[in-house]
Amino acid sequence: MITVIGTGTGAPVPPEAVAGAELVVGGRRHLDAVRLPQGAERVVLGPLAPALDIVEEYVGKDRPVLVLASGDPGFFGIVRALAERFGADRLDVRAGVSSVAAAFARVGLPWDDAVVVSAHGRDLRTAVNVCRAHPKVAVLTGPGAGPAELGAALRHACDEPEAEPEDASAPGPAAPGSSPAPGPAEHAASARASRARVLVVASALGSARERVERVTPAEAAARDWGTDVSVVLCLDGARVLGGVRTVAGAPAGPAGWALDEGEFAHRDSMITKFEVRALALARLGPRLGDLVWDIGAGSGSVAVECARLGAAAVAVEKTADGVERIAANARAHGVSVDVVCDMAPDALAVLPDPDAVFVGGGGAELPAIVAACARRARRTVVVAMAALDRVPAAREALTGAGFSCDGVLLQSSRLAPLPGDVTRLAATNPVFLLWGTRIPVSDEGVAQ
Repeated sequence: MITVIGTGTGAPVPPEAVAGAELVVGGRRHLDAVRLPQGAERVVLGPLAPALDIVEEYVGKDRPVLVLASGDPGFFGIVRALAERFGADRLDVRAGVSSVAAAFARVGLPWDDAVVVSAHGRDLRTAVNVCRAHPKVAVLTGPGAGPAELGAALRHACDEPEAEPEDASAPGPAAPGSSPAPGPAEHAASARASRARVLVVASALGSARERVERVTPAEAAARDWGTDVSVVLCLDGARVLGGVRTVAGAPAGPAGWALDEGEFAHRDSMITKFEVRALALARLGPRLGDLVWDIGAGSGSVAVECARLGAAAVAVEKTADGVERIAANARAHGVSVDVVCDMAPDALAVLPDPDAVFVGGGGAELPAIVAACARRARRTVVVAMAALDRVPAAREALTGAGFSCDGVLLQSSRLAPLPGDVTRLAATNPVFLLWGTRIPVSDEGVAQ
């Protein structure tokens, strides 16, 4: 039998669980915290495979094994590896309080609506994108993926720029319809739909060295946090208390998508029509842990829809009134969209690499924009065009970057009323939709 005990968040290890163990496996701090039985072999956990091999030797001889772990070892813990190797029927798991539960308890918040993501031994970008998209996230940290690295990655999306007005819906410095020459302040974060995050860094939970500190992403990035960090909470203060939940974790996806144009504020019908948006979303495949760019965003309808489906979204829009419109649409739909007031392709240099890109504007610069996006996109680029003349150059930009390329001409007719209680078909403008998929297809957007 393998006894697995969760400790490290204040709960002592029961002496009777330790007595009789012939092999004790755990982290150094866990092993140092208990008195081991005389003659018991001690294995300090490092690489997991060698430790499991030793455990197998003892299990094969029916010799008792004790594994010490942090908090709840069944929650992103060692129970998974033990059950896969030896079978759940050989495990006696005695869970402690998880670091996530303890951290939320310390700050007095419920966490049934929190998204929990592990960056321990995984790509940090997934955790960063989840933090950008969701108002309440717990990040399990690891070497090279701690509060400093998380804070540095979140500064662009979450810091409150000095030049931003307190009211995110207030008009910008340019008159509506004008195209300002963006400077460094606009390039960094002119008017954002995303709200400022605060990081709660919980260290050495349950010990005499316990610390729970609230910092901004910039403050987190500037510090050396050592090795005692248990978990980092990333919170949007304005939305940290969600509604009553039936299903825990990430919110359920929307009941519908490709929303009617009337669901968004837009100017002079300058918006991606829902028929086009439906296919674009299908090809973009936005999901939890992804980052999507919406270039030439206009109303931001594509960015907002991607955010509704769980992805982090960045909208790049050159006009000040467009930026405000995108921010208003994001607020109206209860999502976070990071809005950059600048012109592509220059604006793209400072943005983190996306999983998918939608290009809905660009004019004469379209080939250069598509090429720049294709160099950075990890999975796919989707391009919408009304002008036939621009299709060959956009296609060449995608294939030239090593993408497979496909596309359609979308033409639709909508039901429209006529006098006399009859109906006609009203044609919408045709739109070319191209999509390029990177070869080979990368599936690294979500680290499970």
